[in-house]
Amino acid sequence: MIKSLVESKLFQNFITGLIVFNGIILGLATSKDLMLNYGELIDSIDNLIVAIFTIEILMRIYVNRIAFFKDPWSLFDFFVVAISLFPASEELSILRVLRVLRLFRLLTIVPQMRVIIAALLGVIPGIISVSMVLLLFFYVFSIMATSLFADSFPQWFGTLGESMYTLFQIMTLESWSMGIARPVMEIYPYAWIYFVIYILIVTFIMVNLFIGIIIDAIFTIKGEDAKEESLEDEVRALRGEIAELKSILKDSKDR
Repeated sequence: MIKSLVESKLFQNFITGLIVFNGIILGLATSKDLMLNYGELIDSIDNLIVAIFTIEILMRIYVNRIAFFKDPWSLFDFFVVAISLFPASEELSILRVLRVLRLFRLLTIVPQMRVIIAALLGVIPGIISVSMVLLLFFYVFSIMATSLFADSFPQWFGTLGESMYTLFQIMTLESWSMGIARPVMEIYPYAWIYFVIYILIVTFIMVNLFIGIIIDAIFTIKGEDAKEESLEDEVRALRGEIAELKSILKDSKDR
């Protein structure tokens, strides 16, 4: 009975709705005015939600036994719920902040979100490779910027660290033209060549490589899921045919 309850769609939808509701409660708890007037009520609701999550985890452990601790998604659920059970004293105030991690349980419940997370985990080696290449370009352009513009713009390119931070801002395309490039071009007219080349390489090529790797991984995972679903459908069809054959053989024997 507990197994059928835990695996039922209604129970999963209830937990999903409770996570969303808990997110709203945690958001309300950031308001000083609301906590001043309704702090006890908000804390009571939060404690009730934690109690329900704890019971849910215990039920899943009871149903799945050792398999629960072999599943990384289940372990993540266990971790974020366990954090909520620690008393939020002044010494452990960080644990009170970490309560918000309970919202990440949506990643383990909603299948579409699990696909995205699985894709991200699957492409970590590719992301690391692209990151190393990106870091190399980033470092080289930072050295060039420090050498070229440090004297006139020490606030942006005075040191290697400041240059790297400025180039990171440019990479995000945040105020890069009017805020940085054009003031530099007033003193160094040909600086546009440097900035255009940097943006073309780092922003448009390298960053899009990240996106391409992740999208490719998502399509790969979806393709594997589609194959698994197709295989499950074939197995169900075979079982139906076997059951039908058994029924025919049984009827023939009875005759």
